[in-house]
Amino acid sequence: MNQSLVEANEWSIIESKYSPETVVSAESLFSLGNGAMGQRANFEENYSKDTFQGSYIAGVYYPDKTKVGWWKNGYPEYFAKVLNAPNWIGIEVFISGEELDIAAAAEVLNFRRELNMKEGWYCRTFEVILNNGAHVQVKSTRFLSLALDEVGAISYEITPLKDGIDLEIRPYIDSGIKNRDSNWDDAFWSTTEVIQKGNRAFIEAHTNKTNFYTCTFMQSNLEVGDRAIKPAGEECSDAKVSIHFVARVNSGQTARLTKFGGYTVSRYHAKENLVTAANEALDKASGFGFTGLLDLQKSAWAEIWKRSDIEIKGDVKAQQGIRYNIFHLNQTYLGKDPDLNIGPKGFTGEKYGGSTYWDTEAYCLPFYMVTKSEEVARNLLAYRYRQLDKAIANAEMLGFKGGAALYPMVTMNGEECHNEWEITFEEIHRNGAIAFAIFNYVRFTGDYSYIPEMGLEVLIAIARFWKQRVNYSEDKKAYVMLGVTGPNEYENNVNNNWYTNYIAKWCLQYTKRQVEKVQDGYPGDYQRIIGVTKLTTNELSNWEEIAENMYFPYSESKEVFLQQDGFLDKVLQPVSELGLNDRPINQKWSWDRILRSPYIKQADVLQGFYFFEDHFSVEQLEKHFDFYEPLTVHESSLSPCIHSIQAAKLGRMDQAYQLYLRTSRLDLDDYNKEVHQGLHITSMAGTWLSIIEGFAGLRLIEDKLHFNPQIPEEWESYQFSITFRSRTIEVEISKNTASFTLRSAELPMSIRIKGERVELQPEKKYTCSL
Repeated sequence: MNQSLVEANEWSIIESKYSPETVVSAESLFSLGNGAMGQRANFEENYSKDTFQGSYIAGVYYPDKTKVGWWKNGYPEYFAKVLNAPNWIGIEVFISGEELDIAAAAEVLNFRRELNMKEGWYCRTFEVILNNGAHVQVKSTRFLSLALDEVGAISYEITPLKDGIDLEIRPYIDSGIKNRDSNWDDAFWSTTEVIQKGNRAFIEAHTNKTNFYTCTFMQSNLEVGDRAIKPAGEECSDAKVSIHFVARVNSGQTARLTKFGGYTVSRYHAKENLVTAANEALDKASGFGFTGLLDLQKSAWAEIWKRSDIEIKGDVKAQQGIRYNIFHLNQTYLGKDPDLNIGPKGFTGEKYGGSTYWDTEAYCLPFYMVTKSEEVARNLLAYRYRQLDKAIANAEMLGFKGGAALYPMVTMNGEECHNEWEITFEEIHRNGAIAFAIFNYVRFTGDYSYIPEMGLEVLIAIARFWKQRVNYSEDKKAYVMLGVTGPNEYENNVNNNWYTNYIAKWCLQYTKRQVEKVQDGYPGDYQRIIGVTKLTTNELSNWEEIAENMYFPYSESKEVFLQQDGFLDKVLQPVSELGLNDRPINQKWSWDRILRSPYIKQADVLQGFYFFEDHFSVEQLEKHFDFYEPLTVHESSLSPCIHSIQAAKLGRMDQAYQLYLRTSRLDLDDYNKEVHQGLHITSMAGTWLSIIEGFAGLRLIEDKLHFNPQIPEEWESYQFSITFRSRTIEVEISKNTASFTLRSAELPMSIRIKGERVELQPEKKYTCSL
């Protein structure tokens, strides 16, 4: 296992040493978010060594003009950048005339930082001896409020340990921010007004091109002991405003700066009322005070953990890993705003751009269905329905007609904003994940109403795309799909990627069935949909004919479906024979070498076996797993979880456990050597799946919950709860027994445990032997 950057702890992420070499990575690991905004764990005081300052506002982005060497027809004009927002956490500190900068200090002692996941706060403490001889202790506590999601809070304490000090402290806000990840070094922000009133300050700024209007605000109060210190002045420039406090602090006294800050945004307020809204937010925060707002934070996180926690006994690293993943999923998306989605980096970095990938539908939806309300999961699907017109426009740019839709690989608002041709044009399996998510939602929640209200129009548009994307091969006497990239992005422009062909076939057949079902059961909706889509019976017949005659590459000698037509032309050297100096290959090898290699970035054929496992026998899964997993380098964050689930299904718990550790601690242990760029948020839902679907064996079969519980040798027990159609089941699995308790229900509920029917009675624990 890789060397962890943090200490093992059940509820906290802890770093106990100041290391300039890992500051940027730690800024990712200790990131904060509340669904509406987020920030990397930058120091509040100035820091002169390498740092990646990052603050982010949900739904606010910039259309950075595409930069490519050779423009290709159909390219999106811009790449939507996750936008680095104005900085509100900054605090300049001067101690007896010397600036506090631990990178330049004479000595840094007792450095420690903690991200408390149970209560949702981040704290950093250290002692520092400055070059002028001053010796002080600093404690900074910060959180982003769940109760007031436009507000964050900082308590910044300075205590002289040797002699008294003359303290000057300057909390500030700054809109002179640039993205690291910029194509043309454009200015993303324009500042319109800088305002300072007493201990409050505001900066109004808007994004260029997209015209998101924002107000970045702060309120600062300083106390020395029990004595309040009034501001001694302020400083305003075109893009920055600071409030100055000056005080004498005796040895042993504590100077405490309380700072509330955050953003009001034109997505929720009229742009002319942003300062007013900011004042109102500050009034509310001030009313609670730092301690009162922190108490609300602890209560809000306690409610989240009631529904989403997984408790593991006997394995602290495994416990820390799953809680870290669940914590960040909730920091990133809480389902309050249906126009938001789950970005792959969340609020932790700029890489990738966009806020929506196929990750949401393929990996994240189950987590939110089970740990939130059905409405939250429905919003994730409605998000795609509201963007259907732009998915149709995306397809039209590539030459598709008649209402065919190609959903974007990467998007902020429904338009494609990814500009690598082998992904933008060819990684079309993303359409299938959206259709599968509709199927998955309906079967799990029982809420079929989504199909006639919204889902069927999406399915029809996707089916039309598949119909036009295939062509009939006279040689093979079957429909083929040429020039695609499957989930394995280490193969580009291949023919007949098995997974893409298979999910296209399934989409065509599933859509046809839903059209027939809506026609029979929802005649009003059916007539409306036919009027909008102009769907014909001839189209339905054509879809079925294509699906029944789809080509799938297969090896008789290997007895496996082939990832693509030419897969057996490769030298099938297993990953185990690669040298350590070759890993990760995406950082060590040329792209040409990767494309010619047999190495698989993430589950591809096995992704199909995961989605459609009831279509294949366990023996088929085993044969395909044994063929493809040894060739998989797991260099996608989405890879270990799917393989862990399948290893567990095959009863290979040692392998399932190792893959679980890899997905749960991907960032904590920096497996792929890239955590400095931000965290892998969407794969964190896969970590949850690896326990719920992998170890606990949860499945929904014929409308009934099935469990096939197992436990890793390293664990004493684990427990969790799931919400299924407004009823909650608490599950506890130990070495020898599995227990199930039905909550929130008045009537009994039948489930299957290892294939046996069990009827759970409300509020009574049922225990069986393993």
